[in-house]
Amino acid sequence: MPCGDHFLFMSFASTLCRSNNGERTVKSVKTLSLTLAFSAVLTSLSVEAAEKPVLTIYTYDSFASEWGPGPEIEKSFETRCGCDLQFVSLDDGVSILNRLRLEGNHSKADVVLGLDDSLMKEAKQTGLLAPHQVDTSAVHLPDGWQDKTFVPFDYGYFAFVYRKDKLPHPPESLKALVEQSDQLKIIYQDPRTSTPGQGLLLWMKSVYGDQAAQAWQKLSQKTVTVTKGWSEAYSMFLKGESDMVLSYTTSPAYHQIAEKDDRYAAAAFKEGHYMQVEVAARLSGSQHPELARQFLQFMLSEQFQSVIPTGNWMYPVTAVSLPEGFRHLVHPSKTLRFTPEQVAAKRKQWIREWREALTSD
Repeated sequence: MPCGDHFLFMSFASTLCRSNNGERTVKSVKTLSLTLAFSAVLTSLSVEAAEKPVLTIYTYDSFASEWGPGPEIEKSFETRCGCDLQFVSLDDGVSILNRLRLEGNHSKADVVLGLDDSLMKEAKQTGLLAPHQVDTSAVHLPDGWQDKTFVPFDYGYFAFVYRKDKLPHPPESLKALVEQSDQLKIIYQDPRTSTPGQGLLLWMKSVYGDQAAQAWQKLSQKTVTVTKGWSEAYSMFLKGESDMVLSYTTSPAYHQIAEKDDRYAAAAFKEGHYMQVEVAARLSGSQHPELARQFLQFMLSEQFQSVIPTGNWMYPVTAVSLPEGFRHLVHPSKTLRFTPEQVAAKRKQWIREWREALTSD
């Protein structure tokens, strides 16, 4: 055999070339054995990685971001499931529903995470979702939970956040925000793509009813911009581009706990605040239905729920303890809500009303 023939590594071949005839056979056998063993290990690892099921979850960008709860939740669930969990980030909750409608039965998603209770009826009407088959007895929400398709994972109340040193006298009601404070500048999210934006749409309708169009026209005079999602809006606010931004009553907890900064607060409105429950569901066309169900059940575990307060900066849906910073947050005196059925019946009409109000002279 010519020196070096049939060997994978040149270092092994050159060693054989320098060997005496008596040593060549022994070294050849040892080297070949090591090479084959090493190749077998690599093959085994490659097969194992290839055989790992991939669980694809559509969610919104702030959830999956490196500073959101996604990375920790991904790591925790993967140690349980022996799978590869992959998040697909979209702008916001309404964008998730829009994506599902666009993809239909060809969707790559196994789970959608980040819709909210106001979108549940419309999401069910797509025919793409399966019953969750999850034990939800651990859920502890103000109004309880009975739905058989969606599993809640957090909740909160929409609010306008401001800096106390820049706005010492914030509006004390939604009507004051809309009708007074002429010099005030605000940023909010698009109700066509964002669940907070849709939350404001429903909040305005709850307070103004048939006069909502006129209220939107007045609010437009104070609006710096309308963003596609929450992350962009909040980032602009932090850069000083507005006095207030649509977010949550829990948002100041981030600044207090993570940044040790107590300058941020949520304005408490006399009319009450609109409540949001964020939910997840599994798709009927999932390639891994049992794995998807396991993830939905995992959402109600302590490992998942304990990440929510300081990862997603929302209230958990089970009885996990809250950080000290949550005790000083605004708690609405009144909760405003429409049913999912009411929203499904009127959402397109209310969005059209909003668009026309913003484009009218």
